[in-house]
Amino acid sequence: MAGEILDNRGRGDASWNWPSIHPEGRKFGIIALAISLFFLLIMDWEIVGWPLLGLTAFVFAFFRDPERVVPQGDDVIVAPADGLVSLIAQVEPPRELVGDDGLGSAGLTPLPVTRVSIFMSVFDVHINRAPISGTVKRLIYMPGKFMNADLDKASEENERQHILIERHDGLLIGFTQIAGLVARRIVPFVKPGDILAAGQRVGLIRFGSRVDVYLPTGTDSAVLLGQKVVAGETVLARIGTQKLIEGVAQ
Repeated sequence: MAGEILDNRGRGDASWNWPSIHPEGRKFGIIALAISLFFLLIMDWEIVGWPLLGLTAFVFAFFRDPERVVPQGDDVIVAPADGLVSLIAQVEPPRELVGDDGLGSAGLTPLPVTRVSIFMSVFDVHINRAPISGTVKRLIYMPGKFMNADLDKASEENERQHILIERHDGLLIGFTQIAGLVARRIVPFVKPGDILAAGQRVGLIRFGSRVDVYLPTGTDSAVLLGQKVVAGETVLARIGTQKLIEGVAQ
């Protein structure tokens, strides 16, 4: 299915498949499996082996990497992460993404923009994806704390990684991968200079975390606070569209 065109008139071929396990997680799953089999088959300690076998299944599930059908369109910004929209606020972008980088590459303006925060629980897919197509202009890692990623101040105090993507027409989108209470490592799949397609995999955060997206000036969120979004599939915003959207929790 990867790379295949599908549309709303039935073009393409879709079928359900077991999601693959990302290579980054296979080693953890194999280690957990080996330990659980050791206790089950060698030590005959079922009281330890069976829970460890359950943990093995969880590890493999955590690193699942399903295919996604990415909406296409010049005005579309897709969600970079699976999870819950936990915060929507008007804020100034991180200083690491603002202004010239010293090498002649422009960054975001320091004016307040809409920030959409997506909280990923340990049960969500943790592969993060590019919100737009373009070139990676900055990738900046920042050490920090490991507070609850659901807190607003996690954007400035937690361990995090900023990514800035420039579209072919010069439009810039910045987003930040933020570690949380359990997360202890942010793993990038890209580097500055890489050319990405919208929805392309850019990295992962191990075991629960958050992603902040800084929308362009004049663009409001197309998702609601409390909504569940899907990386690479949910339309997070449409560039240049400002519209109040309301929903009812029920």
